[in-house]
Amino acid sequence: MNRSVSAMAARWLPRSMASRVYLIVFAGLMVAQGLLFALMFYERYQTATTVMLDTVEHEVSTSVAMLDRLPAAERADWVGRLQRDNYRFVLGDGEPGTALVNPRAKALAHRIEQEVGPGYHGRADAVAANPARYQVHFTLHDGSPLTLVVIPRGIAPIAKWLPVVLAVQLVVLLGCTWLAARLTTRPLTQLAKAAEAMTPTADGPRMSEAGPLEVAQAATAFNTMQERIARHLKERLHILASISHDLQTPITRMRLRAEGLEAGPVRDKMLGDLHDMEHLVREGVAYARSAHGGAETPVRMDVRAFLESLVYDYQDIGKPVTLSESVAGAAMVRRQALRRVLGNLIDNAIKYAGAAEVSARHGEQGTLCITVCDRGPGIPDDQLEQVLQPFYRLEGSRNRDTGGAGLGLAIAVQLTRAIGGTLDLSNRQGGGLTATVALP
Repeated sequence: MNRSVSAMAARWLPRSMASRVYLIVFAGLMVAQGLLFALMFYERYQTATTVMLDTVEHEVSTSVAMLDRLPAAERADWVGRLQRDNYRFVLGDGEPGTALVNPRAKALAHRIEQEVGPGYHGRADAVAANPARYQVHFTLHDGSPLTLVVIPRGIAPIAKWLPVVLAVQLVVLLGCTWLAARLTTRPLTQLAKAAEAMTPTADGPRMSEAGPLEVAQAATAFNTMQERIARHLKERLHILASISHDLQTPITRMRLRAEGLEAGPVRDKMLGDLHDMEHLVREGVAYARSAHGGAETPVRMDVRAFLESLVYDYQDIGKPVTLSESVAGAAMVRRQALRRVLGNLIDNAIKYAGAAEVSARHGEQGTLCITVCDRGPGIPDDQLEQVLQPFYRLEGSRNRDTGGAGLGLAIAVQLTRAIGGTLDLSNRQGGGLTATVALP
């Protein structure tokens, strides 16, 4: 039951936290404001009613005593002067009436009779129900009848300026609620952006530790976490680089000794194994260094000239690499790191498909997208993410004789992230693979 209620509430609430905070705070303020207005209106009605009743009974008593002391011929002139908004006097017996039923009318008539005094023989009856109207009959000391006609009035209308004040108050509530929601959720937005921008080299943006205590504590904890993660990754990469570097010396000695052996199948196999070990060590060192690609200073370069130079270098050594499409204009990039990324992708395309096709275009939000395509066997869709992991080899779908340590794409991915970009793989229509490097 609780789950269904929570699911229903979550379905009707907005998706963003800022909108939820805004809606909850604004709704709470509006409910509180409505209750306050209702209580004030009720209190105003009660106060006005009490003041009116107290005023009516005293004024009626004074007026009856005055009319009783005036000569009968002069009373008609004074009746009009004694008239008020909610009652008036009539010289005579008034209209025929019925017994009072309304509790408020009965209470008011009883208070008037008590205030005027028993000497005037007051009695009350109702004349009409809607609108309410009732009478209180008196007998003056000279025997003349006097009737008090009471016409209860509602509470006085609100002032014309009150709706304007309420509208201004509503605008102020809207503004304060929006500001509260923004100040509450902005640190979360900054935390999410900082988390997305984290890099293994700890050169991502640090969160500001200024502001309220809770925000400062969260920012401090995040910055500390970022430093610890970066330190841990640096230690792992340093260990990998050190081991890979130190292995080169014994491998070189083993290769020299193997070359001194007599020619034969055993010697050839040993040299082949040593060659694979050297390749793995070089790839390990390259992978460790790729995490620091973001340390390179960005430079402004012509994109078309850069890609043409890269493609021509491959063509000069007889590699089937072509530039199918490019963009005009300059961009701020880390030139050496980008060249290393594209070189790895082109080498993979040549290794597994025999040729590579390079192109560039402008993506969404002004990004620079450089693609390397091939017409090889491609990669199964369910393994497009796995092949980007270190030491993952997909020899089942590629050429068994190509070898490799499974670090080429991992180096390209890590180096792309280090320079602030993304690397995505997708299969081409008609066969082949497309690697897309997107740079901001």
